Amino acid sequence: MKYTNIPKTNIKVSKICLGTMTFGEQNTKVEAHEQLNYALSQGVNFIDTAEMYSVPGRQETQGDTERFIGSWLKDQKREDVVIATKITGPNPGLSYIRENMDFSNASIDEALNNNLKRLQTDYVDVYQLHWPERKTNFFGKLNYKHDFEDKWQDNFNRIVAKLDSLVKEGKIRHYGISNETPWGLMRHLEESKQNNFSQVKTIQNPYSLLNRTFEVGLSEIAMREEVGLLAYSPLAFGVLSGKYLQGNLPEKSRLKLFPVFARYNSAQTRFLTQKYADLAQKHNLSLTEMSLAFVTQQPFVTANIIGATTLEQLKQNIATADVVLSDEILQEIDQVQLLQPNPAP
Repeated sequence: MKYTNIPKTNIKVSKICLGTMTFGEQNTKVEAHEQLNYALSQGVNFIDTAEMYSVPGRQETQGDTERFIGSWLKDQKREDVVIATKITGPNPGLSYIRENMDFSNASIDEALNNNLKRLQTDYVDVYQLHWPERKTNFFGKLNYKHDFEDKWQDNFNRIVAKLDSLVKEGKIRHYGISNETPWGLMRHLEESKQNNFSQVKTIQNPYSLLNRTFEVGLSEIAMREEVGLLAYSPLAFGVLSGKYLQGNLPEKSRLKLFPVFARYNSAQTRFLTQKYADLAQKHNLSLTEMSLAFVTQQPFVTANIIGATTLEQLKQNIATADVVLSDEILQEIDQVQLLQPNPAP
């Protein structure tokens, strides 16, 4: 396994991070523990979760992912495992989680205390804001369209101050953001610099061969300001495993179970996926190997968040940590990208 440090910290993390959103929906507690044990045995020490998980969000399963992890974590050496979790952003469909779905000080305290209780730990290594409070472009929205009726008012100063206080209390070691834009990331950095608050250390955004929008405005900030990308959906909801090619829709696959994620199953996505599959075959790689290796070796990526519903998938995904793509392959990938840029944002 390859390792790196979360930027500007002494926390060493594996380049492969175990994503857990299937725990409690597609995976049982026994299966979750099997995945966690196998990942740890292969050198994966970084685990990502969230208060709203499992996915898709449902009241009946909310918090189960953290509970499954907590029932495993209590039997581990806590210092050997790096845990990242999240507070849920505003969403009317998730109002069962908390009365006030915002990032007020009270909401952050309530959410974090519940995170810690479910995870059976007294601190979180990286605490993340799952998505912004304001209306902006994330979850499949490529272009920003300003909503003049959005009642959100700039509250970055208070939020960063609150997160800084939690770092000082020892409840969180560092904080990160997720599904953010360049403007949002820069506002976090600005507040930290002007007020000597703890700096945002990570940004968890989607990044894959089918969605390289991070490179448009965020990758330069990530490199120059030292904020590490925790790349999620590196296989674009499983599409870049190749299992949906030729019109296939396996019975227990995510796109079959959760058609709400249709952005991963467009004609443009299928077209580009086939092109990448052909390129991988040309170089004697599986599509999964090429897709995950591409993400892992980007200089702005701190960790590649992989997820699996079976142990066999997990083994294949973790094994890609040792795959290194040549400059020739990377150049060919860039040429394929030009045919249909970012069809699955």
